[in-house]
Amino acid sequence: MSSQHLPQSVAFEEAEDAPTSRGCGPTFGDVVAERLSRRDLMSGMLATTALSLAVSPAALLTACAEAPSTTPSFTFEEVAAGSDTTHYVPDGYRADVLVRWGDPVLLEAPAFDPKAQSADAQARQFGYNNDYIGFLPIDGRPDHGLLVVNHEYSNEELMFSGHSPKDGKPFEKMNEALVAIEMMAHGGTVFEVLRKDGAWSIVSGSAHARRITAETPMRIAGPAAGHVRMRTKANPDGLAVRGMLNNCSGAVTPWGTWLTCEENFNGYFWNKAAAKDHPHAVSLQRYGAPAERYCWGRYHERFDVAKEPNEVHRFGWIVEIDPFEPNSVPVKRTALGRFKHEAAANVMNKDGRFVVYSGDDQRFDYVYRFVTRDKVDTANRAANRDILDHGTLYVARFDADGSGVWLPLEHGQGPLTAASGFKDQGDVVIDVRLAADLLGATRMDRPEDVEANPKTGKVYIMLTNNKDRKDIAVDAANPRAVNLDGHIIELTPDGGDHAAPTFRWEILVRCGDPGKPEIGATFNPATSPSGWFSSPDNCMFDADGRMWVATDGNSAGRTGRTDGLWALETTGPARGTAKLFFRCPVGAELCGPCATPDNETFFVAVQHPGQSNDAGLSTYDDPSTRWPDFRFDMPPRPAILAITKKGGGRIAS
Repeated sequence: MSSQHLPQSVAFEEAEDAPTSRGCGPTFGDVVAERLSRRDLMSGMLATTALSLAVSPAALLTACAEAPSTTPSFTFEEVAAGSDTTHYVPDGYRADVLVRWGDPVLLEAPAFDPKAQSADAQARQFGYNNDYIGFLPIDGRPDHGLLVVNHEYSNEELMFSGHSPKDGKPFEKMNEALVAIEMMAHGGTVFEVLRKDGAWSIVSGSAHARRITAETPMRIAGPAAGHVRMRTKANPDGLAVRGMLNNCSGAVTPWGTWLTCEENFNGYFWNKAAAKDHPHAVSLQRYGAPAERYCWGRYHERFDVAKEPNEVHRFGWIVEIDPFEPNSVPVKRTALGRFKHEAAANVMNKDGRFVVYSGDDQRFDYVYRFVTRDKVDTANRAANRDILDHGTLYVARFDADGSGVWLPLEHGQGPLTAASGFKDQGDVVIDVRLAADLLGATRMDRPEDVEANPKTGKVYIMLTNNKDRKDIAVDAANPRAVNLDGHIIELTPDGGDHAAPTFRWEILVRCGDPGKPEIGATFNPATSPSGWFSSPDNCMFDADGRMWVATDGNSAGRTGRTDGLWALETTGPARGTAKLFFRCPVGAELCGPCATPDNETFFVAVQHPGQSNDAGLSTYDDPSTRWPDFRFDMPPRPAILAITKKGGGRIAS
């Protein structure tokens, strides 16, 4: 999710995505002062640690092809870029609505009535702003499986009549009943799907059907489990929490579980006035909390940082859920660190260990990797139940010569000691942003999705944009000041080992309009006027190892196009050539692209259709589109589409 797409005012949007990392956030001294008393400092407890923070000179590391060429890997007639009220797919394809906000998920769910919503109904219906989609085959079949879906956030102005994102009083008309609906619209959904005669449908009455919300009981595991900073009045042992918030992208594991990632959790916390007196004020500032994007703290004291100071530490994690066990308790895996996780791309390393890559979606924040201690047991699913609780978390440093280093975030190594206020590994993972600051990690242009190509082992990092990078802060991995369009980095693990301490990297494409030289875009010259894109957000690799990029940040006013899904070549003479495959309706973001194992279906999530952008104010009462129903009595509704070839067959082949 892009932080520029938020339901409240422009001023708030800027605050939400404002950089808080090194150079604009707390200094090393601030971090230490939060944890150490004045007496400790005066008595000499603080050890001096030399940190190398050298800034690389600007460099141009692009991967353009030698000459214009076609894109032989992708055979479809390109969609024309543009912006209007509906969606588009290539000729010869169909895009069918599979499920929309408010559609029944559980058997007892009522039909959706936007004028008579309730929390009880929403807890049984499909949630709002569908993001990540994962497909888990049943009995190995590509036409029968479970879909797992994240519900990232809610747009009050599009969900409820009478609300405006620019009225200057964003919570004036929100009441406890509407807040309860919002809380039930968050979380995730599991449902069973089946393809028959070329069409997909939801299996009604499936035993696997499940809704997860902001109130679902969850377990806390890993280094932060039971930590003093995880304890609250409701959970004094620090081992349990209610709900997950702002879940963006994710992954499915080889043992059949769903990893779902909490992103902009800071917006749910309330009481800015009390933040300066919080016992962990520096930590709050580094994580941008409380941002007061929602008024949940007015009715639920756990979201008020003055009344429940530790609740904020219990969000910002990767959550593991077993979709095949509908009564299983979701688990927050704290060993993977607390930050604004965009995704949890995973790889089975050649030594049998499991590796998870993740980006921290904020301007000037970092790219992370987690390597399990133990090997995956491919013969015994249950043996992998807690494999994500033990391993090493790393943060990336990108050097100017195209090399890179993974810096371990381990208590007791380098500056991550009691001398600098990190008493244990629980402190490190709770405040992993502060720990990464101290290690001198590379400050990136909003790292969102990080995905590994299962065919080549190369890793791709979506860097969405960063308007705040100045000329003096340009470096090799982030080569443009005022980067409005973003870029994609290709990372190659040394020796093909995803657990290796070093890697090589280069820039695959710098995004934006190649027709404007001042932008500095580097798409292959074969890319058509509809083929280039801005603001890469998520990506996927299909069964053939081909790359598809979803965007968040294109708009008619700035780029002349809506967001969508682009095919992007990564090898050969066509490397860096993009083609537009799916185009969103106005105001929408394209999320969760997911391919079935036979490459005959792409599931895509269209999030916040009709959201206000440069086209003007859009609300429930006066939306810029009524997609996908196009009924006067229905507001725009986030939805999942199933894209297939007419008559069947592999997509883009």
